[in-house]
Amino acid sequence: MTESEMEVRSLLDDLGLREKQQFPISQNKRYIVRNGMPVLIPTNPIALIKSNVLSAQSKFQIILEPFLWKKSNSNVSDDYKEESVGGFFQRHFGKEVVDYLIDPFVAGTSAGDPESLSVRYSFPELWNLEKRFGSIIAGLVQSKLSTKREGTLEQKKRPRGSFSFLGGMQTLTDTLCKELGKDDLKLNSKVLSLSYSSDGKSALENWSIICASDSDKHSQALAVDAVIMTAPLCNVKEMRIGKRGKFFPLDILPEVTYMPLSVIITTFKKENVKRPLEGFGALVPSKEQQNGLKTLGTLFSSMMFPDRAPNDLYLYTTFVGGSRNSDLAKASTDELKRIVSSDLRQLLGAEGEPTFVNHFYWSKAFPLYGQNYGSVLEAIEMMEKNLPGFFYAGNHKGGLSVGKAIASGCKAADLVISYLESSSNDKVLREEP
Repeated sequence: MTESEMEVRSLLDDLGLREKQQFPISQNKRYIVRNGMPVLIPTNPIALIKSNVLSAQSKFQIILEPFLWKKSNSNVSDDYKEESVGGFFQRHFGKEVVDYLIDPFVAGTSAGDPESLSVRYSFPELWNLEKRFGSIIAGLVQSKLSTKREGTLEQKKRPRGSFSFLGGMQTLTDTLCKELGKDDLKLNSKVLSLSYSSDGKSALENWSIICASDSDKHSQALAVDAVIMTAPLCNVKEMRIGKRGKFFPLDILPEVTYMPLSVIITTFKKENVKRPLEGFGALVPSKEQQNGLKTLGTLFSSMMFPDRAPNDLYLYTTFVGGSRNSDLAKASTDELKRIVSSDLRQLLGAEGEPTFVNHFYWSKAFPLYGQNYGSVLEAIEMMEKNLPGFFYAGNHKGGLSVGKAIASGCKAADLVISYLESSSNDKVLREEP
């Protein structure tokens, strides 16, 4: 995760987690695969022009982009409201940039592909930059200059980029659990029903939640003031939601496409990895399937965080599936071990069998921000409008990253506070003579 969102920075400060932050070694060294081998991605425009990642034609198109897409010369955002991510970037930078930079990036961050994703919902910041400036490069330069002027000295001193925690990302959730207290958390419980009922006099405890623990299966009723829903919409549709004694219709919720994903954790003896790479990891473009590669990408976990594995081992985290190979995501552990080992042999020279394998499978890893995702957001908005004290947060709304999800949760909490304060003020006004 990163500190791009101010809510993440505030959460780290509030929980006292600054001392436990762990920044990866050489995180700016990131690779894409081209012609079957990893190639270092340039970290600045000059390095990009000098590199062999892109052809001379693509480099020339990037250089010309600020001149070809001036705001005064185009009406771009109005003409391309339903454009795909692939179409958007191809317009500005050409097909090669889409194939070898955008395609592996969206596969690694959302398990999607450029043609299935909507640029308006997947990259709203860039979509808005085009609306304001026409040119993406010009817009990014202006935004960076503005951020530099507004940033505090303390923010400028902090390390940039991705980070984890000593002990892994679970340190964050463990700290949150400790802060909240186990008595106030109902873990491993299924929500069976939600019901809103109000006498019009108070906003307090108008919601009733029926839930059942996985361990004892006994249902329990809870009375609460407001509800923040973070469950995937496919699970929300399975719940019973009531409003003033009547069932609230959930057929307003459209079908959401989800990306299946398998994550394979492997370790190899260091002497068996003939071409180890220092850095963050390597992403595999779709086109590299013609060179026999079937994975989406691999994180060099022990290169980034040496304490994650014994000194004589390399630890790798590899992703398989997504829209590119959805059926492959459901493959057996043995089959995925064979595929991952084959890809790592080609990319890093990893010989022999991995000494350790672990497999995690998510049938619904990410919602797909496709062309129809506007209908999903409209349905969420309708639920919030028609169910007083009901608010939705999570990666179905506002972005897929951990930071975006945290920001979404914080904004929902602010809305709850405003809702309760507003209800309290209305009550006081009614009681005044």
